Amino acid sequence: MLFQKGNLLIRELEWKDKYLLSKWLSDPEILQYYEGRDNPFDVKKVEQKFFDEEADTTRCIIEFNEGPIGYVQFYKIDEAERRNYGYGDSSEIIYGMDQFIGESTYWNKGVGTQLVRAMVAYLIQEKGAERIVMDPQTWNERAIRCYEKCGFEKVKLLPKNELHEGEYKDCWLIDYTLYRP
Repeated sequence: MLFQKGNLLIRELEWKDKYLLSKWLSDPEILQYYEGRDNPFDVKKVEQKFFDEEADTTRCIIEFNEGPIGYVQFYKIDEAERRNYGYGDSSEIIYGMDQFIGESTYWNKGVGTQLVRAMVAYLIQEKGAERIVMDPQTWNERAIRCYEKCGFEKVKLLPKNELHEGEYKDCWLIDYTLYRP
């Protein structure tokens, strides 16, 4: 277990979780927001994407009321991303974060806000993060509202930043910083 806050528990991804990820990432309702409906994941694809690459990414399952409901990952931003995002000259400790609630019955109930706030606190207190960044697609207004409620602010538009459902979509670079005036 990474940490628990109230009914929310974050634990590192385990091999058995490949079936959960495959279930969530083959559901068109979930794929509309994460990965794209044209990109469903079977178990083999989950194994390749979530268990075979990026050892510097910490991948976790979100549990709520003792049941798995989603996925979150975090990682230190590398030099290429720092430059792309405009933080190339900064010496700050910067983390990136991505997440989705895979059980849609938990959408619009405040669980996402609870998750993002808890992850921000964890990354600051346990990992020493001074800035946390995400790059949601501009059309995903529900997610952006959640992130803004948690203290993230839009920094800049990233044109055609992410391939989603056959076309490159614009994203917002958003960040949470300890040093915002």
